[in-house]
Formats: sequence, C-alpha cells, structure tokens
Amino acid sequence: MTVPILSPLDVDRIEAVRKDGCIGRRVVVFQSTSSTNDIAWEYAANADNHGLCVLAESQHKGRGRRGRVWYSAPGQSILCSVLLTETSAPAEVLTLAAGVAVAEAINELAYNHGQAQLDRATRLQSRIKWPNDVLIQDQKVAGILTEKQTLNGRDAFVIGIGINCNQSRDVFKPYDLNIPATSLAIETGQDIDRTELVCVLLDKLGYWLEKIRVGAVDPAENPVIQRWLQLSGMLGQHVTVECDGRQYSGFCRGIDPVDGLILQLDNSLVRLFAAAQTSIVDY
Repeated sequence: MTVPILSPLDVDRIEAVRKDGCIGRRVVVFQSTSSTNDIAWEYAANADNHGLCVLAESQHKGRGRRGRVWYSAPGQSILCSVLLTETSAPAEVLTLAAGVAVAEAINELAYNHGQAQLDRATRLQSRIKWPNDVLIQDQKVAGILTEKQTLNGRDAFVIGIGINCNQSRDVFKPYDLNIPATSLAIETGQDIDRTELVCVLLDKLGYWLEKIRVGAVDPAENPVIQRWLQLSGMLGQHVTVECDGRQYSGFCRGIDPVDGLILQLDNSLVRLFAAAQTSIVDY
C-alpha cells in the first residue's frame, strides 16, 4: 500500500505560530530540492538569517551521518534545516539539543493525537539513540545532521532534521537500512499533520537552544545534557559501541558536551567516544 500525499506544508501557519520566536520566524518551503541543508547554506552569508527554517516536500540527495542517504518521497516526511549564525555552541551540543527537541515534539504530537487516555506503558514514546537518531520501539523515526562552516570569520551551523511521518511499512522494504525504520503514521495509526509537528518542533528547538546558552559547562549541570540522558535512557546502561572498526562494551556514565559518550569499560577503564567515529551497536 502506498500512502497518499496529504496536505502540503503551510508556511503561513508556521510563521504565524513562530512570529514571536527566533527559530522559524522566517520559513521557506521547496517542492523538491537536493538537500535542505544545502539550501540553508545559501542563506548563511547573511547573519540576519539566523533562525531561518528551510523545508522541502521531497529531496533527492538528502544525507545523514557518516555519508548515509536519507530517503524521502514527496509529502511523507518533515525535511527541515535550521540555520544558526548567532551561536557559539559546539556542533555536538547542537545535535544533542536538536535530538531533545525532536523527541519531545514527537511525544507531544502523539499525546495530542488521541493517545492521552493511554497509560504511560502503552503510550507512544520516542527515545534518543546516541548521537543523532530518534527511535520508537527500536525503529528509526528521525535523524539529525549538524554541519558547520566558518564564514567571514564567524562560525555558522545548519541543523538538518528528517522525520518519517506518513509512510506505510511498504515504503521502507526496498532499502538496505542500517536500523529498521518506522513512521509516526505507522505507530499512531493516524495521518500526521506535518505542519502541526513542524510548529511544535521549532518551538522545542528554540527552547533548548536557549538552554544551551545558559547551561553550565559541567555536563552534570547542563540542562540540555540532563534532558538528553532522560530521553535516551542510556545513563547506567551497558552499551556496546563500534569505533574505528573495533567494538567496546561498558556502562554509560554520561555525555561530555564536546568529547562524546563516556563509558566505563568492562575492564574498568573510563573512555570517551567521539560521535564522529562511533556508533551504538547495542544497549
């Protein structure tokens, strides 16, 4: 079964909701593009474009972490890139903040879509898989890719977010995916209002980006990292990671804002694993 293209993204509705916020106050939507991240970079030379949100109904060269491809048919996903020209936060922390925003937006949308009456054990809950995936029932529903460039002597960032919304299960069958995929429509049994989800997402993203600015350097006192750990469920869990072709196992002791995942290995040594070179195998 092929899921039909539902209502297109409504720019006016998004901008009206976000008019008092920095993130998403200005929105551009493309019917089709190579990558929303690429479009966002075209606006980066002008610092006044901080907070610009680029959306697309489809993209044909969407990219994920470590060179992976993000598959997206027209009208079925949220394909979103947010340009940041006025932040000094490291890319790694921006990725953590975006993961929190995506997970919270998905959980809030599910609550609004008729799941409020369910008990917590059965209500749809997404969780974050380090460093940049959002999962439901161990299946990938969203991914994040943060990119950095130095322009005119200043750092600029683009946070790319992809969320599977209205795909059927058949959509994912032809692809060799490193993690099994799902969509919000599959998990909720209802069509997803993508415009509503974008509005919630941008609100959450704006909130957590502000928290980065006031957050302490110490991970134990950083609200973004603390919320990330709550939504990931990794703290204290036994984790197996792959780094530079080797596997390591140990207990998660936390997240360093820049240096990555903190594991106390099975041989009792404590080691940091940078996101760029590491993937979670199991936890």
